[in-house]
Amino acid sequence: MNFGRIIRHLLAPQWSVGLAYPARTLAAIERAIAATEKTHDGELRFAVEAGLQLQALLRGQTARQRAVEVFSQLRVWDTEHNSGVLIYVQLIDRKVEILADRGISALVPQTEWNAVCRRMEQAFRKGEFEAGTIAAIEEISIRLARHFPSRDGNPNELPDKPVVL
Repeated sequence: MNFGRIIRHLLAPQWSVGLAYPARTLAAIERAIAATEKTHDGELRFAVEAGLQLQALLRGQTARQRAVEVFSQLRVWDTEHNSGVLIYVQLIDRKVEILADRGISALVPQTEWNAVCRRMEQAFRKGEFEAGTIAAIEEISIRLARHFPSRDGNPNELPDKPVVL
Protein backbone atom coordinates (compact mmCIF):
# COMPACT_ATOMS: atom_id res chain seq x y z
CA MET A 1 0.00 0.00 0.00
CA ASN A 2 1.41 3.36 -1.05
CA PHE A 3 0.51 5.86 1.68
CA GLY A 4 1.97 8.78 -0.26
CA ARG A 5 -0.37 8.04 -3.17
CA ILE A 6 -3.35 7.76 -0.83
CA ILE A 7 -2.58 11.12 0.78
CA ARG A 8 -2.07 12.84 -2.60
CA HIS A 9 -5.45 11.57 -3.82
CA LEU A 10 -7.36 12.37 -0.67
CA LEU A 11 -5.95 15.89 -0.49
CA ALA A 12 -6.50 16.66 -4.16
CA PRO A 13 -9.30 19.17 -4.52
CA GLN A 14 -11.87 18.42 -7.20
CA TRP A 15 -11.47 21.95 -8.53
CA SER A 16 -7.92 21.06 -9.61
CA VAL A 17 -9.48 19.53 -12.73
CA GLY A 18 -10.58 23.04 -13.68
CA LEU A 19 -6.99 24.26 -13.60
CA ALA A 20 -5.90 21.73 -16.20
CA TYR A 21 -9.22 21.64 -18.04
CA PRO A 22 -11.08 24.95 -17.72
CA ALA A 23 -14.49 25.31 -19.37
CA ARG A 24 -13.01 26.71 -22.59
CA THR A 25 -10.69 23.70 -22.90
CA LEU A 26 -13.54 21.27 -22.28
CA ALA A 27 -15.55 23.07 -24.97
CA ALA A 28 -12.60 22.81 -27.41
CA ILE A 29 -12.33 19.09 -26.69
CA GLU A 30 -16.05 18.64 -27.33
CA ARG A 31 -15.74 20.49 -30.66
CA ALA A 32 -12.70 18.37 -31.63
CA ILE A 33 -14.56 15.14 -30.89
CA ALA A 34 -17.62 16.28 -32.86
CA ALA A 35 -15.49 17.37 -35.83
CA THR A 36 -13.34 14.26 -36.00
CA GLU A 37 -16.28 11.88 -35.61
CA LYS A 38 -17.48 13.11 -39.01
CA THR A 39 -14.50 11.29 -40.54
CA HIS A 40 -15.26 7.85 -39.09
CA ASP A 41 -17.92 5.63 -37.55
CA GLY A 42 -16.13 5.43 -34.21
CA GLU A 43 -17.29 7.12 -31.03
CA LEU A 44 -14.92 8.97 -28.70
CA ARG A 45 -15.44 9.79 -25.05
CA PHE A 46 -13.13 11.86 -22.87
CA ALA A 47 -13.16 11.60 -19.07
CA VAL A 48 -10.94 13.31 -16.50
CA GLU A 49 -10.78 13.17 -12.74
CA ALA A 50 -8.53 14.57 -10.06
CA GLY A 51 -8.17 11.78 -7.51
CA LEU A 52 -9.61 8.41 -6.66
CA GLN A 53 -11.93 7.54 -3.77
CA LEU A 54 -10.51 6.01 -0.58
CA GLN A 55 -11.91 2.52 -1.28
CA ALA A 56 -10.26 2.41 -4.69
CA LEU A 57 -6.98 3.57 -3.20
CA LEU A 58 -7.07 0.94 -0.47
CA ARG A 59 -7.60 -1.71 -3.15
CA GLY A 60 -4.58 -0.33 -4.99
CA GLN A 61 -6.68 0.51 -8.04
CA THR A 62 -4.57 1.57 -11.01
CA ALA A 63 -5.47 4.20 -13.59
CA ARG A 64 -6.03 1.36 -16.07
CA GLN A 65 -8.48 -0.39 -13.75
CA ARG A 66 -10.32 2.87 -13.14
CA ALA A 67 -10.47 3.49 -16.88
CA VAL A 68 -12.16 0.10 -17.33
CA GLU A 69 -14.79 1.13 -14.75
CA VAL A 70 -15.35 4.47 -16.47
CA PHE A 71 -15.55 2.74 -19.88
CA SER A 72 -18.44 0.69 -18.51
CA GLN A 73 -20.12 3.55 -16.61
CA LEU A 74 -20.13 5.76 -19.71
CA ARG A 75 -21.32 2.84 -21.86
CA VAL A 76 -18.53 3.37 -24.37
CA TRP A 77 -19.08 -0.25 -25.40
CA ASP A 78 -22.65 0.52 -26.46
CA THR A 79 -22.13 1.27 -30.17
CA GLU A 80 -23.41 -0.55 -33.24
CA HIS A 81 -19.94 -1.40 -34.57
CA ASN A 82 -18.20 -1.87 -31.20
CA SER A 83 -16.16 1.17 -32.15
CA GLY A 84 -16.09 3.22 -28.96
CA VAL A 85 -12.87 4.68 -27.56
CA LEU A 86 -12.34 6.20 -24.13
CA ILE A 87 -9.57 8.65 -23.28
CA TYR A 88 -9.25 8.63 -19.49
CA VAL A 89 -7.06 11.16 -17.67
CA GLN A 90 -6.23 10.70 -13.99
CA LEU A 91 -4.55 13.93 -12.89
CA ILE A 92 -3.07 13.04 -9.49
CA ASP A 93 -1.17 10.00 -10.77
CA ARG A 94 -0.54 11.84 -14.05
CA LYS A 95 -1.76 8.85 -16.03
CA VAL A 96 -3.59 8.60 -19.31
CA GLU A 97 -5.33 5.46 -20.51
CA ILE A 98 -7.00 4.79 -23.83
CA LEU A 99 -9.47 1.91 -24.00
CA ALA A 100 -10.98 0.74 -27.24
CA ASP A 101 -13.99 -1.50 -27.69
CA ARG A 102 -13.52 -4.97 -29.15
CA GLY A 103 -14.26 -3.93 -32.73
CA ILE A 104 -11.30 -1.56 -32.66
CA SER A 105 -9.04 -3.63 -30.42
CA ALA A 106 -9.09 -6.37 -33.04
CA LEU A 107 -7.61 -3.92 -35.56
CA VAL A 108 -5.46 -1.48 -33.57
CA PRO A 109 -2.93 -2.95 -31.14
CA GLN A 110 -2.75 -1.60 -27.58
CA THR A 111 0.84 -0.52 -28.20
CA GLU A 112 -0.45 2.18 -30.57
CA TRP A 113 -2.86 3.48 -27.93
CA ASN A 114 -0.08 3.41 -25.32
CA ALA A 115 2.12 5.54 -27.58
CA VAL A 116 -0.68 8.13 -27.86
CA CYS A 117 -1.01 8.09 -24.05
CA ARG A 118 2.71 8.73 -23.57
CA ARG A 119 2.61 11.68 -26.02
CA MET A 120 -0.33 13.13 -24.07
CA GLU A 121 1.59 12.72 -20.81
CA GLN A 122 4.59 14.52 -22.36
CA ALA A 123 2.35 17.43 -23.37
CA PHE A 124 0.83 17.52 -19.88
CA ARG A 125 4.28 17.77 -18.28
CA LYS A 126 4.69 20.99 -20.28
CA GLY A 127 1.27 22.20 -19.09
CA GLU A 128 -0.24 21.70 -22.56
CA PHE A 129 -3.44 19.93 -21.54
CA GLU A 130 -5.65 21.26 -24.32
CA ALA A 131 -3.12 20.82 -27.11
CA GLY A 132 -2.10 17.37 -25.88
CA THR A 133 -5.68 16.17 -25.65
CA ILE A 134 -6.75 17.53 -29.02
CA ALA A 135 -3.64 16.05 -30.68
CA ALA A 136 -4.58 12.67 -29.17
CA ILE A 137 -8.16 12.98 -30.43
CA GLU A 138 -6.80 13.64 -33.91
CA GLU A 139 -4.40 10.68 -33.72
CA ILE A 140 -7.16 8.36 -32.56
CA SER A 141 -9.45 9.62 -35.30
CA ILE A 142 -6.87 8.84 -37.98
CA ARG A 143 -6.86 5.22 -36.82
CA LEU A 144 -10.64 5.11 -36.62
CA ALA A 145 -11.04 6.60 -40.08
CA ARG A 146 -8.68 3.93 -41.46
CA HIS A 147 -10.64 1.05 -39.96
CA PHE A 148 -14.14 2.53 -39.59
CA PRO A 149 -14.57 5.09 -42.39
CA SER A 150 -17.63 7.31 -42.20
CA ARG A 151 -20.71 6.15 -44.03
CA ASP A 152 -23.80 8.12 -44.93
CA GLY A 153 -26.08 8.61 -41.99
CA ASN A 154 -23.44 7.94 -39.32
CA PRO A 155 -25.39 8.53 -36.10
CA ASN A 156 -23.73 10.15 -33.10
CA GLU A 157 -24.21 7.25 -30.70
CA LEU A 158 -22.40 8.68 -27.65
CA PRO A 159 -22.23 12.22 -26.28
CA ASP A 160 -19.25 14.32 -27.41
CA LYS A 161 -19.17 16.35 -24.19
CA PRO A 162 -16.19 15.62 -21.92
CA VAL A 163 -16.97 14.14 -18.52
CA VAL A 164 -15.42 15.48 -15.33
CA LEU A 165 -15.66 12.73 -12.73
